[in-house]
Amino acid sequence: MRRRAIAVPITSCWSMRLPKSYVRIGISRGPPRGQRGYRLYRPLMPGPYFKSVVPATYRRLYMAQLAALDPRQVLEELAGLAGGQVPVLLCFERPPPNGAWCHRGLVSAWFADALGLRVVEYGHANAGWGWAHPKLPAEWRRPADRA
Repeated sequence: MRRRAIAVPITSCWSMRLPKSYVRIGISRGPPRGQRGYRLYRPLMPGPYFKSVVPATYRRLYMAQLAALDPRQVLEELAGLAGGQVPVLLCFERPPPNGAWCHRGLVSAWFADALGLRVVEYGHANAGWGWAHPKLPAEWRRPADRA
């Protein structure tokens, strides 16, 4: 029996306009005011530490949170939320060239490590994925993960 293909998620920010075939899925601790037409996926939301720790501690805590999840199950649940369309994982930090890092880059790295998936930033697919995702701090990036 063949398994059905599941769309690989991509990442972006809440303020980005996306094609209609993409489904907006929030992975931030909440959506911005006035947002409509989205779903939330709580397992990828950072814990209460998200604004209270230095980046290295955040990385350690968030990666431990991800390590407790089954990446295949997460992928299937995201696909279910997207209903056959492309799931887009959203947070607040604006896309490149904005230099602010975001946990969606860590999600890309986790999917790359766990399943070999190329989770790219919408509109910046050639900028990298996994540990080269453009929303990771430069000191965390590994140049081997390129589109």
